[in-house]
Amino acid sequence: MSNGDIFVGEIIGTAILILFGTGVVAAVLLNYSKAKDAGWVVITFGWGFGVLAGAYTAAPLSGGHLNPAVTIGIAVDTGDWDKVPVYIAGQMVGAVLGAVLCWLVYFAQFQANAEEEIAQPTLGIFSTTPAIRNPVANLVTEIIATMGLVLPILAFGLTKGLGESGTSILIVSFLVVGIGLSLGGPTGYAINPARDLGPRIAHALLPIPNKGTSDWSYAWIPVAGPLIGGVLAGLVFKAAF
Repeated sequence: MSNGDIFVGEIIGTAILILFGTGVVAAVLLNYSKAKDAGWVVITFGWGFGVLAGAYTAAPLSGGHLNPAVTIGIAVDTGDWDKVPVYIAGQMVGAVLGAVLCWLVYFAQFQANAEEEIAQPTLGIFSTTPAIRNPVANLVTEIIATMGLVLPILAFGLTKGLGESGTSILIVSFLVVGIGLSLGGPTGYAINPARDLGPRIAHALLPIPNKGTSDWSYAWIPVAGPLIGGVLAGLVFKAAF
């Protein structure tokens, strides 16, 4: 895979992932949405389908990592770091782009938010926020949840038939749903630095009425936690398999 293919593939795939993911949260949270109050299960499946669509689209060009933690976990296992910066750059650009597309899709709902007597905070649509703000506990949650993503992804690669048939992407999509259902309660399961940081940047820059804070004091946790989790998953996989 050339650097150009990887960069473009990760931009497109990550943009699709974030469009679907932030889109389902917007659908559930924003007033005047037909999916208003559909609930957590809908959100977890929306993110899972985002992984499905994004990874299948990007796979022919880049392999469909869509996540710096996955990219780094693979690099720790293989020792090949040459293309890591290209992957992460594409993922970050795609994450910002996907968040902007979500804003455009729900533009009328975001505008209507400005007319509410009590405006809804919008950051939770774009990025993660903890249910209980405890930096140590939040960081540990993100580390463990990311290991629960990256370690199985590395193990799936041991079964050649999964990769050749493309079934591994489908399984990873369900894995993301499972992580959301089981481990997403404390922090909203970023498990992907680009997924959180890219949309947070978009939230800070977009002209969203009454959008509230972008909460930069918390932003390091959904970046550091998944990166640490990706490294640990790569080390455990290399040692055990």
